[in-house]
Amino acid sequence: MSGPVAVAYAALPGARLRSAARLALCASVSWYLCLWWGTSTAPVPAVLPAVLILREDVYAWPRLGWERLAGVLVGVVLSSVVLHWLPDPAWSFPAVLISGCAGMYLLGRPGAPNQQVLITALMVYATAVPGYPLARVEETLVGIAVVVLLGPLLWPPDPYRSAAAGLDGYRTDVRELLGAIAGRLERGLAVPGPAALPERARMWLQPQAAQDAFQRAAAGRVVPGRRAGRLPPAGLDGRLALAVRTALTLQYFGQELRERSRTDGPGRPASGAPDAPGASGAPDASGAPSASGAPDARDAPDPALLALAPLVRATAAAVDAALLGEDFTADLDRARALDTAHREAHPGRHDAVLRSGLHLTHEALAEHLPDDTA
Repeated sequence: MSGPVAVAYAALPGARLRSAARLALCASVSWYLCLWWGTSTAPVPAVLPAVLILREDVYAWPRLGWERLAGVLVGVVLSSVVLHWLPDPAWSFPAVLISGCAGMYLLGRPGAPNQQVLITALMVYATAVPGYPLARVEETLVGIAVVVLLGPLLWPPDPYRSAAAGLDGYRTDVRELLGAIAGRLERGLAVPGPAALPERARMWLQPQAAQDAFQRAAAGRVVPGRRAGRLPPAGLDGRLALAVRTALTLQYFGQELRERSRTDGPGRPASGAPDAPGASGAPDASGAPSASGAPDARDAPDPALLALAPLVRATAAAVDAALLGEDFTADLDRARALDTAHREAHPGRHDAVLRSGLHLTHEALAEHLPDDTA
């Protein structure tokens, strides 16, 4: 069963061990229940729900279970009907394939087709054993019931803790990303494309996933084993909202910075600099170098771009402190002052577009300040 993969909040060995133990226990219980029931001697379909449904997001398990069960039922019906009316393999296989593909997309969600329809239809078609279609439905039903009913009771995840871990992971990723950008600018290197500075696109999804976990817990949707009255960490909701906003503004800044580096980086004319023969030591019309012997201006990064390094570091410090729940007033004031200085020193149109991502980040931070300091 395909579907969107939930962002993993906690990468600690203990969390991974609990997830593996939960999967192994649910798969084992499903297997031996089917053996006791006598559905088959190797009830593999009963184990698959534990492998494909159990994820960090416990709230998604019932939905994924219903989707898988619907896919299995439709796949069994499609293959059984086709085999009954079209016993000739020359016609039955294309009919199963086409109808299975159609059902896969009709029962799926946008961007996540229900692949279980086609898989089940093909398995039933290829397994010419009497009673196999019914056994597959029974074993799938047992596996889904075990996952949905037993899974949440085995080390149930704490939604508030998951939200806090997701926020901390995003904060760490942003600090590393902005630090790497500032470091390259300070060394006089234009920021290259994603290959050298990967943003790990999933990092921009972490704040929204963490906020969703927090909101579901705050709405009272508590999994078994968790107290409904448990209070979240102080200020976590506000820091999550700030993380969601900064994910948009900083992603925009990173994209504009890469585009600026691509167009104004080494080997290209700097913004506003004439690309004329003979300038800055470049060869003249005759092909001879200029008398000055100075390096070619086209081989130097744009000074306005390199001058962003202090502004990027100050913004990173303010964001890091704000997401950590610490006082970031001094860091924000310094970032705003550097933004104003850079705007006055480099008033070009492209600089304004490039700085807008950082400026919007400062605005989001300012709205997060306490009322007495805003």
